[in-house]
Amino acid sequence: MPIRRLVLDVDKTVSEPDLIHLALVIEDVAGVEAVNIAVTEIDIETVGTNVTVEGDGIDVERLIHAIDRTGAVVHSIDEVVAGAYTLENKPRSR
Repeated sequence: MPIRRLVLDVDKTVSEPDLIHLALVIEDVAGVEAVNIAVTEIDIETVGTNVTVEGDGIDVERLIHAIDRTGAVVHSIDEVVAGAYTLENKPRSR
């Protein structure tokens, strides 16, 4: 089953890597067609980001390795979409 979307919680230092470099490294991974990096929080030494990656058959192991090589750290995988098509999450109503 191909991985079509991942949402990752990624932290990086304030100075390295810059967001453009991180996006280019992620885009280079097999299966990645688009990447969105949004800053979620900043403190003295680190920047927290949500990284959304979409494509057709994303190589998750290579993706995480590529992010690690930049000096950034993947804290968690917060969303995975896999299968023949992209299925949107529908929150339950209570």
